[in-house]
Amino acid sequence: MEIWIPITIAAAFLQNLRSALQKKLRATLSTWGATAARFVYAAPLALALLGGLLLTTGAKPPPLNITFMLSGMAGGLAQILATGMLIHLFSHKNFTVATAFTKTEPIQTALFGIVLLGDHLSLAVSIAILISLVGVILISIPADAEGRRSFLDRKALIGIAAGGLFGLSAVAYRGASLSLVDGSVFLRATMTLAFVTSFQAVAILAFLRLREPGETLRLLASWRSAAWVGLVGMLGSLAWFTAFTLQNAALVRALGQVEVFFMIGASIFVFRERVTAREIFGVLLVATGIVGLVLWSA
Repeated sequence: MEIWIPITIAAAFLQNLRSALQKKLRATLSTWGATAARFVYAAPLALALLGGLLLTTGAKPPPLNITFMLSGMAGGLAQILATGMLIHLFSHKNFTVATAFTKTEPIQTALFGIVLLGDHLSLAVSIAILISLVGVILISIPADAEGRRSFLDRKALIGIAAGGLFGLSAVAYRGASLSLVDGSVFLRATMTLAFVTSFQAVAILAFLRLREPGETLRLLASWRSAAWVGLVGMLGSLAWFTAFTLQNAALVRALGQVEVFFMIGASIFVFRERVTAREIFGVLLVATGIVGLVLWSA
């Protein structure tokens, strides 16, 4: 098994755990306050990780370049917006449906990768991604008649837009990491993580100061729960960045659909939400697509 596969599965698990923690955090903070927790508490940890890595290995930090900085900042802003949209959806949809709306991301990631980085996908891998996407759509359809009538309402479009922004951030992060010419895969991924999360923390705090002045103090006061969001988010991002450095971003994000399994589990056991037979069939389709993806991309 290629190393990017278990790293991506770990990243998907950590991402789902972070989303669940942020959903709970939304009870005490605003949408953007809960979004900020992901970055503000992750940045110091990422910088400490980079410092520890440089000290223990004796390696020198790779020299920065304009492509790295622009790609990292573009990806960072896209991820902030996408995370805010996802947390906003938590207030209107159940955990599974809200998260599933963003899972058009692999298709959008593939398109961004082709346009921006010159990536390409085989026909078999493309079919595997589409199978998973059909499964995600089945999971996303609300069980009640009223919900089905409004399935493609504004909130669904917000979810699709969030998926696009997550896809753009994935491609931007891969471009940033690949632009570093020196250092191991892990060092380049850690360097990208430290730069991006530091930029995101500064950007989101500046935004809160302008739009929600009191929210920064509430965020700091919620450190006991918000710090866990930062820790889990930092570890998840490190896993994603490492996988992006090793493999095509579209393949990584497509395998990341394994998050659906963790998502269903969180919906049932944590948030006590009901899962239908249709959603279970959708999960099976996602699993089929993932198995095909792993076999055909090997």
